[in-house]
Amino acid sequence: MLENYFPVFVFILIGLVFGIAPVITGLVVAPHRPNSEKLSPYECGFEAFEDARMKFDVRYYLISILFILFDLEVAFLVPWATIFKEIVQTDSVKWFGFIEMLVFLAILVVGYVYAWAKGALDWE
Repeated sequence: MLENYFPVFVFILIGLVFGIAPVITGLVVAPHRPNSEKLSPYECGFEAFEDARMKFDVRYYLISILFILFDLEVAFLVPWATIFKEIVQTDSVKWFGFIEMLVFLAILVVGYVYAWAKGALDWE
């Protein structure tokens, strides 16, 4: 009974080795030379080690949410593009599949224009 689980155990063991070995190798081999430039804040624009209750600009998070929203369209465009030849070759769904994606893209464009018109993409 337990010999049936042996391949699963080996697979988990190999996965752990491949996950932990690069981390340990990086800790051992990598040079440790911290300086003020490496320890300075990046991307978010405010100090990383200050009071958690400090005020900050919400537009940073608005931009990131908009990026995620418009980036997720790829999750719908890539599968559609991979089966586009089958869609075109099938007479019953030829125009339906194409118009369906045009409607989807039109909704995204309307959302993008709305966000642009409201000034959500402006960073002053």
